[in-house]
Amino acid sequence: MYRTHTCGELRSTHVGEIVEIAGWVERIRDLGGIKFIILRDRYGIVQVVVTPESEAYSPALEIGREWVIKVKGVVKKRPEETITETPTGEIEVYAENLEILSKAALPPFYPGEKVSEDLKLKYRYIDLRSENMRRNIVLRHKMAQAAREFLNSHGFIEIETPDLTKSTPEGARDFLVPSRLQKGKFYALPQSPQLFKQLLMVAGFDKYYQFARCFRDEDLRADRQPEFTQIDIEMSFVEMEDILEIMEKFVKYVYSKVGIELPEKFDRLTYDEVMEKYGSDKPDRRIGMELTDFTDYFKNTDFKIIRNIIDNGGSVKGFVAKIPISRKIASEYEEVVKESGLGGLLWFKVEKVVVSPTAKFLGDEYKKISEDFALEEGEVVLIAAHKNREILNTALGNLRIKLGKKYFKDLMKGFDAFWVVDFPFLEWDEEENRYVARHHPFTMPHVEDLNKDPAQIKAYAYDMILNGNELGGGSIRIHKKEVQERVFDIIGLSKEEAETKFGFLLEALQYGAPPHGGIAFGFDRMVAIAAGLDNIREVIAFPKTSSGACLLTGAPSRVSNEQLNELSIKIDGGESYENDKS
Repeated sequence: MYRTHTCGELRSTHVGEIVEIAGWVERIRDLGGIKFIILRDRYGIVQVVVTPESEAYSPALEIGREWVIKVKGVVKKRPEETITETPTGEIEVYAENLEILSKAALPPFYPGEKVSEDLKLKYRYIDLRSENMRRNIVLRHKMAQAAREFLNSHGFIEIETPDLTKSTPEGARDFLVPSRLQKGKFYALPQSPQLFKQLLMVAGFDKYYQFARCFRDEDLRADRQPEFTQIDIEMSFVEMEDILEIMEKFVKYVYSKVGIELPEKFDRLTYDEVMEKYGSDKPDRRIGMELTDFTDYFKNTDFKIIRNIIDNGGSVKGFVAKIPISRKIASEYEEVVKESGLGGLLWFKVEKVVVSPTAKFLGDEYKKISEDFALEEGEVVLIAAHKNREILNTALGNLRIKLGKKYFKDLMKGFDAFWVVDFPFLEWDEEENRYVARHHPFTMPHVEDLNKDPAQIKAYAYDMILNGNELGGGSIRIHKKEVQERVFDIIGLSKEEAETKFGFLLEALQYGAPPHGGIAFGFDRMVAIAAGLDNIREVIAFPKTSSGACLLTGAPSRVSNEQLNELSIKIDGGESYENDKS
């Protein structure tokens, strides 16, 4: 054995024992000829003392930071004045023997040092030695085990679904994999196991789950990766309320196992409610600043820009916030709403009188709002107008989020969890000039809405929101072929296209499909929230950069012409590709 104990487990109860420990050299100090070595493994750190009289002294003179060593020695109580608050802070190991297991070159950085993210990703194995990263990965493990414990105890079984599947371009772009054996044909990596888990319900496995690897070729950001993990869950013979109830218990259980208590009962808000109040379908309610409809205050205004919008069926909305404001600052806020489709932004501040660049045009309206809402000194009201209420809500919601992160971080404490339900079934796609499924085309619509205007159809779809993040989303699925065909017809998918893309699912629905539904939780995001992090890369062992590159391995990379020829693939540029070393 290389060790009898780990570095992090030694305590005062081990005093007097001869132990063997192994790990990485975190630090070395020399005090009057005595060497003090901080030894680290994934369980923690311990101090090793090497005296000149010890056989360990000679090799100790040679070692450097991040070298891997093995130490045999006696556990002793530390002098009272040197005790630290670390778990092993009451003891130290007096080395009798020290063996060098592996030498280390001078690393580009030491674990825990503040360096660029690119450098950390290129040498991820060094970054993973840091206490923070070690804690994140262990947290991820604990939450995964808790998830399995809960689901197993509630009758779910874990089933794997294929990673090489058929391209069904609904949603993000697929990652394509060429087939060598069937020239000119491609597999797709799954964006989610959606179709397979529905087929498992048809097959009679009424409670399924898996930790599914999913792949989406889309633009990245802090909470996106081209490959990610979701906890995929599906159930048969359930209604929406059954799923919401058990999934609340599931999430509360998982978080409780890492010391986080979520609300006893999750609120339920409709999609229309959250968009009207917060301008987002995943709002962070902790920062306040709810949107208010101010249209009635401006119905008789002489300010033409606002009056024209109202006369053409538009709305005026805004929110109150105690934030810094000036013409210059307001122009920064205005850029945020312009990026979201609005023409501009109005504002006024409450001092002894109403202060605003537009006070001479809208002073009476501002004063009335100030009185009706009992605004306090220093409060600011931000107002915008647009003929399209959805654009207006979304733009103000984006501004609200930006201001919340900038000025109200102190309010972002605790855990606010709730459900958003009754999503629109469809949304208009400008590029395709047609309605498309908002979630996916297998979501069950409110059947009684199918004869309404497509924009008015609601779906049995639901998202779980935690601290302004979509923790998971799902729906009741369509289990009747005639309803599925009707949906395909509404979204403009011909019978031929539907058969080509989803024929195997439509065929399966003919052979006795039970009512079913499910949900998928973004596991990386679940862990990041538990760790108090915004960036999911910090809870993934080997993540990609924002451009989808793996700096550690160099992926994606060129391949040889021989490999391409086997796949009957030719890269534009031909011969230059062969000589390109990039």
